[in-house]
Amino acid sequence: MSTLHDLAQTIQSRISADPNSSWTAKLLAKGPEKCAEKFGEEAIEAIIEAIKGDKTRLTSEAADVFYHLLVMLAAQGITLADVEAELARREGTSGLDEKASRS
Repeated sequence: MSTLHDLAQTIQSRISADPNSSWTAKLLAKGPEKCAEKFGEEAIEAIIEAIKGDKTRLTSEAADVFYHLLVMLAAQGITLADVEAELARREGTSGLDEKASRS
């Protein structure tokens, strides 16, 4: 198992946890919209650090982005395995071709 898979499993285990006992459970209890908002905030913070060129802060913000992305997905009933399956489906396809197929 990877750290990302471990994190995804922890988040899944918090879906039914008491919101008073877990930040993840508290965030999930606020609903998908709040989870998406938090993901967006963290993504913006990562962008700011990338523009500044601060690799240490960007690394920290990237970790926050991964965490909040997984929480947002969990709030919508999407698992890391679902995302991995989509990535596997796209494997070997040019990014330009994949983008064009969405039109």
